[in-house]
Formats: sequence, structure tokens, C-alpha cells
Amino acid sequence: MLTTAALLAAGPALFAQTPASITEAAALKTAYNGLKGNLTKAADRMPEDQYSFKASPDIRTYGALIGHIADTQARFCAIAGGTPPPTGDGAEKTKTAKADLVAALKASFDVCDPVFAALTDEDASKMVNMGRGAPRSKTALLWTLIIGHSNEEYGYLSVYLRLKGIVPPSTQP
Repeated sequence: MLTTAALLAAGPALFAQTPASITEAAALKTAYNGLKGNLTKAADRMPEDQYSFKASPDIRTYGALIGHIADTQARFCAIAGGTPPPTGDGAEKTKTAKADLVAALKASFDVCDPVFAALTDEDASKMVNMGRGAPRSKTALLWTLIIGHSNEEYGYLSVYLRLKGIVPPSTQP
């Protein structure tokens, strides 16, 4: 009985878990990896013949959204990684075929993957020159222009998918 009483009294302490600290770099990496999966699956799920679909006449096609995401990610991940950003017209303006746009999206992840993989909390606080305007920290750049922007665009992609009867990746089991 004494053993049982001791276990019952100690139970909460035995099972209490102190949450692990989540650092800024770890949070960025987790958000990026989830976003990468959703965007990749969303690009794959829309049929080729629907890449020209517009939810409204005055907005981008589905394909142009994929191209816009790819262009934005490639540009800002290059800046965060300390390499020159791409120049010229990007995928949004030059590509319409699904295979080309999916390839451009993959190429943008190829630019972003090493930036996020190498990110440390110390590195995240370093300032980067945006080319115009005030410099900002890598954290601000990656949260705002990669995670925030690409999630916003994923929201648009989700609406397009739903309008075509396709369940968005983030809501599928």
C-alpha cells in the first residue's frame, strides 16, 4: 500500500513534462517545412488543364500564383542566403505549363532549403540588405516574405482548389 501511495503521490511529477524550448530558428524551420509540403502538394494536385483557371477575371491564374510563389521565394531566400537574387522576368511571367511551374517551385525550394537548414538563432538576428529600404533581420525577412507571404498565397491556392472540387493538402488527413 505504501508503494502504491508513493507512486500516486509522485505520479504528477513523473509525468510532468517541461516543454522544450522552441527557438526562433527552430520555429522558422518547422513553419517552412510544413509550408513546403502544402505548396508542393497543391502544385501537384491541380490538373494541368486547370493551371490557366482564374477564380475571377481580374486576378492571377492558378499557374501564375505558383510562379509568383516560386519567384518570391527564390528572390528572398537568395537575399537571406547572401547570394544575388535572380533577375529578369520570373516564372510568373514566362511559364504557363504545369511541369515548368512545378519545376520553378522546386527550384525555389532548392534556393530556400539550404538557407533554412543552416539557420541558427544567432544567424537569424543578422541584418540583411534588401536592396532598397532599410535592412532587416533574417528572421524578419524569412517570417514575413517567405512564411507569411507564401502562406497567404497558399490560401489563394486553396480557394482555387476548392472551386475545382479538390481538397487542399492542409485539410486532408
